[in-house]
Amino acid sequence: MSCHVLFSGSDAEWETYERPLRAELKAVDAVIEIGRDYAASDVDYIVIAGGSPIEDFGPFTRAKAILRLWAGVEDIVGNETIRIPIARMVGGGLDQGMVEWVTAHTLRHHIGMDAHIHGQDGVWRNEIVPRHAMDRNVTILGLGALGMACARALAALGFQVSGWSRSPKCEAGIRCLSGPSGLNDALEGADIVILLLPKTPETENTLDAEAMARLAPGAVVLNPGRGALIDDAALLDALECGQVSHATLDTFRTEPLPSDDPYWAHPKVTVTPHIASFTHPGLSAKVIAENVRRGEAGEPFLHLVDRERGY
Repeated sequence: MSCHVLFSGSDAEWETYERPLRAELKAVDAVIEIGRDYAASDVDYIVIAGGSPIEDFGPFTRAKAILRLWAGVEDIVGNETIRIPIARMVGGGLDQGMVEWVTAHTLRHHIGMDAHIHGQDGVWRNEIVPRHAMDRNVTILGLGALGMACARALAALGFQVSGWSRSPKCEAGIRCLSGPSGLNDALEGADIVILLLPKTPETENTLDAEAMARLAPGAVVLNPGRGALIDDAALLDALECGQVSHATLDTFRTEPLPSDDPYWAHPKVTVTPHIASFTHPGLSAKVIAENVRRGEAGEPFLHLVDRERGY
């Protein structure tokens, strides 16, 4: 009997992921098929890409799990028609892409690269030199798979890295904090703060006016996590008064970011269009295939979502 894996996503996503998914699933077992048009009652697994048209999962009575191609699950975790496990993507190239984006923008602001890129006016200015990484306090809010990967990379470059998470974590070379008081300690005096928390009701507006007041004067904010983590009005106020010197933002409450949004024209804001990290087709297909293998073998799925926590 064939095992049917339903791919739920856009035409472009199917074109990108079809070949590697077929190859990896075939390597698990030749009877595993993947497609887009199976009857709901014949589906064993549902692979969901960036945008899924499925709203009612009730008819998928045979399905064993929903397997997400992205790390975020906020668009489906609250769906009450889902009665099966949800596995989010961990690895699959997401960590590599996020480490590269975070490291690049951290170093950009740490070194003060903009002053030289935009200052080619023939004036020799060497009175201000970059600080060493060991003298720069970087805080990462969110120490999940992506946050921890970024924390390790920045610590390896010599930055003083603090990380905050809901539950306690422990990692050599990283100051790990947790809980409400830990959040305040993590923010206090941070030169660069990086937001990599999941989007949940509890994390909305984590970086509000009170939180930004705890940062070092002239701090930099990087948000490759979720737009709702930031109180936008408070950030604009902090940029205006200089408490925050620059914000590099990759995610927003409304995407695409409307053309009239004040972030676009703000001289102290860099907008990147939600490109900080994407799954690699080949690597993510291996993660999906491994979870299908586990499901067929009766083994526990990897990277299961805690429905109560929302991630």
